[in-house]
Formats: sequence, C-alpha cells, structure tokens
Amino acid sequence: MNPTTDSDRNDRGTHPTVSRVIDTPIGPLTLVADDVGLRAVTWPDEDGARVGLSGQLGASDSSAPSPTTVHSSAAIATLEASEAQLREYFAGERQDFDLPMHLVGTDFQQEAWRGLADIPYGQTISYGEQAERLGRPKAVRAVGAANGRNPLSIVLPCHRVVGASGDLTGFAAGLETKRWLLAHESDQAPLPFA
Repeated sequence: MNPTTDSDRNDRGTHPTVSRVIDTPIGPLTLVADDVGLRAVTWPDEDGARVGLSGQLGASDSSAPSPTTVHSSAAIATLEASEAQLREYFAGERQDFDLPMHLVGTDFQQEAWRGLADIPYGQTISYGEQAERLGRPKAVRAVGAANGRNPLSIVLPCHRVVGASGDLTGFAAGLETKRWLLAHESDQAPLPFA
C-alpha cells in the first residue's frame, strides 16, 4: 500500500480529476484520480459528497477527453493501474493494492483509512479493534464515521470492519455488497450478485 496523503486536509478540488467507470461483478464502479493519485472508488448513483468530490463525479471520462481539457498523464496512469488491479482483485488474483493515493480528509480520517490497509485479506476486525489499533480505544464511533467516508472502497477495505458481535454493519454500497466482498475473500465462493 502506498497512500499519499495531501498535507492540506481541506484541499477539495485544487487538483483536476479524471474518472472512468468500470464494470465489476458487483456492478459499475467509478474510479477518480488526479495528478497525486487515486481519489475515489465510488458506487452507482453516488454524487461524490460522501467522498469529498461533490459535483466532480462523471465530469470527465479519461477515455474521451474534450479538446479543452488537459488530463494529467499521471492521473490517467493511476486510473489504468487502478482498473487493472481491481480486475485482478475480482478475478481472485490480488489481495493487496499498490497504488498512489490522494487521501483528502481530516487527520483522524486519514489515519483510520490508512489503517484499513493493515487488515489482512479474508479477515475481519471490529470497529473497536480498529480504534484500538489506532491507539484510540474510545473512538469507536469516530472510526465508524471515518470508515463511512472512506473514499477508496475495496482498495482501502472498510468492508472488512464489522460490528462487535461479527454482524455486518454500515457500508456505502449496502450490506449485500459487503457480504459479497467478504465471501469473495473467504474460502467460500461468492454467490452471484443480485
């Protein structure tokens, strides 16, 4: 994992973004990148507000740039690498991601998101365990809130965080998708996505 974090947590749009929609077994995902790294992996019908990109999703598809738009070659390379690594993940050939990332959020959010990369493939932890790993055992709700704004779903695997009793709880794409991802990563073959 190579998360590059922006030093200005309020930087929300100073880097032009490019996006691409890819088809996956769980439906289409929108990948958003800028010249620093991958900014977001979002679900169908998301407007970008959850991940700090309100109004920026779908604005430019790197596969069809307009003549007046100059796309960063670094951003396009990040989109291509992200698409390739996600395809490998869904094919069962990749367990970890090695991508440049541009995480924009509070210091606590960025710390929580980076910690998600340490949860092993095929395993789950509770929100309480994640808070303890961050050295903040009483910040369980704050961890849950940070995970809810995780801009890099799947790449930073917040789907591997479950309730204290092991129950599936909150996920931007819904619990059916979370269940599918966990089954995909376990020894059991995932059911066809409904």
